[in-house]
Amino acid sequence: MLKAFKALEKLRPLYDWTDKIIMCICKLLLIADVGITSMAVAGRYISFIPDPAWSEQIVLTLMVYMAVLSATLAIRKRAHIRMTAFDPYLPKNLVKFLDLLADIAVFALGIIMLVYGIKVCNSPLARFGKYESLPQLSRVWMYLPIPIAGAGMIIFELEQIFQRIEAFFKDESEAAL
Repeated sequence: MLKAFKALEKLRPLYDWTDKIIMCICKLLLIADVGITSMAVAGRYISFIPDPAWSEQIVLTLMVYMAVLSATLAIRKRAHIRMTAFDPYLPKNLVKFLDLLADIAVFALGIIMLVYGIKVCNSPLARFGKYESLPQLSRVWMYLPIPIAGAGMIIFELEQIFQRIEAFFKDESEAAL
């Protein structure tokens, strides 16, 4: 079984690359968010700087993208909020099992977000709906973070699930020595 985990270890550069790409996208979204917000605020007080009507909706959309993408990064780093108050008082293997169960639940949520997010993006509301202040822009862009986050959750939760299962086998093999 440990050979299977060594084979899966070869996928780590792919996970690292995906992590770096998502982090880069989050940084670019933050820069765009700050830039658009600064322009909108300055445009209210300085006459020669434009204050576009679309700035608020675009800023909010960019914030949603950042939130869901950074949530996938938190899954990879195990930095998401979780209850650990009872962990020191429970048996070690039970805590490992409960962590694995939580990862499986988040993995299932990722699948639901991907499947239903794609359905929402393909719905007439998304395809034919438009932003109020930017009528040439489809509302698909407003709903697209849902399936993107689902895909990211699936990718990074697979890594977490394999690491949790590997921890069970490593403990058993270390105990046998």
